[in-house]
Amino acid sequence: MTTVGDLVADVDGREQHIVDVLIDAFEELIEADPLAFRKKFRKMAAGPFPFYRGTACIFYADVAGLEDRWVDERTRRVWIQGDLHAENYGTYMNAEGMLVFDVNDFDEAYVGHYTWDLQRMAASLALLGFAKALSDSTIREMIDTYARSYLDQVRAFSGGDRDAEFSLTLENTEGALHDALVDARMETRIQLLESNTAIDGEDRRFTEGGGVRRLDDTERETVIAAYEKYLETIPELKRQHSVSYEVKDVVGRKGFGIGSAGLPAYNLLIEGPSQALENDVMLSMKQGNVAAPSRVVTDEKISSFFEHHGHRTAVSQHALQAHADPWVGWTQLNGTGQVVQEISPYTADVDWDAVTDVEEILPLLRSLGQATAKVHCVSDAGSEQSLVDFQTEEAIMAVVSGRDDEFAADLADFGAAYGELAREDHRRFVDSFRNGKIPGLPED
Repeated sequence: MTTVGDLVADVDGREQHIVDVLIDAFEELIEADPLAFRKKFRKMAAGPFPFYRGTACIFYADVAGLEDRWVDERTRRVWIQGDLHAENYGTYMNAEGMLVFDVNDFDEAYVGHYTWDLQRMAASLALLGFAKALSDSTIREMIDTYARSYLDQVRAFSGGDRDAEFSLTLENTEGALHDALVDARMETRIQLLESNTAIDGEDRRFTEGGGVRRLDDTERETVIAAYEKYLETIPELKRQHSVSYEVKDVVGRKGFGIGSAGLPAYNLLIEGPSQALENDVMLSMKQGNVAAPSRVVTDEKISSFFEHHGHRTAVSQHALQAHADPWVGWTQLNGTGQVVQEISPYTADVDWDAVTDVEEILPLLRSLGQATAKVHCVSDAGSEQSLVDFQTEEAIMAVVSGRDDEFAADLADFGAAYGELAREDHRRFVDSFRNGKIPGLPED
């Protein structure tokens, strides 16, 4: 069985492997929008962490061939976030109107080894610690702290029946995590609306510029028809009966960010809970991407469960969040799966640049370990998922079986080794990219 050490030692074949995996994952999207991918790859070239963020496909191509002694038949089939790293946690306003700090970004979510989330997070901590010039022993302590907090919270869930009530909120957090929640609380819906829309006559419309594209009548009608189908996917208990769901305006957008390059998207302006213009709601309709774990999970029962990747993204979010966004749903547009969700003003991330001392980092990682345990163990009440038909927390506790020290040590070993590999892979990627070895990209 291959080890991470074997991957590190593969000096001769590794660069071509990276190129091959990137082509396999992104070839169609590169063909659709080569300029977007040149921009994406330039962002990834900036450093090992941006590279790691943009290459979940490489991570899964690697871990699929590694021995995983911490899973069994049940725990290799757990809902996972799929691209868990230190910057994929943040705040959101849940369905009950409470600001919560949690795992976010479910574009890569799937069913797979619960350890894959933990390993991907551990390697990201190794990269983060290296960038902050922290010692190897401190990086191990960071991963150990995260792992033990995760296990402690899973154990707490396995011993209680009120799992969904656990949340990281303004009332029970401190430090950088609490600061993120405060930042989110300071935001308002009217500020978001005013930065993206303007009053036009008696109503509100999207403003021009900033990547916004106006639609012709035919395209607008197609998007509205897809939106009408989306409304049918909102769980009944999450329907906001006081809302008309009337569409006021629609514009086209290009996918943005390292993970969304080349993916077409639309923004919709919807009548809010009243006719007051400050209560309007902005939605995003975005093409679902192929989840990186789905490239290595071969279980047909899992792949056949999903209608398309928009459906997979929305269903996964409900499976992974206790009180998911009431606007999350899915539809199809021109035969392609779309995920729909609110563009919320109440989102904020941890400012990792401001977190430099170990005394600040370790408490934060305890909270992130708890948040990870929550998404693995606590589904939304409106979730339609039936793929995982067992108590995840009990299954994880059974396979770990009190070997917390071994588990944490293994995760620290993996994080350190894969972090080293990712740093070398970044260099290999930059050399391939700048020397034109990745086909389909436009020349400078």
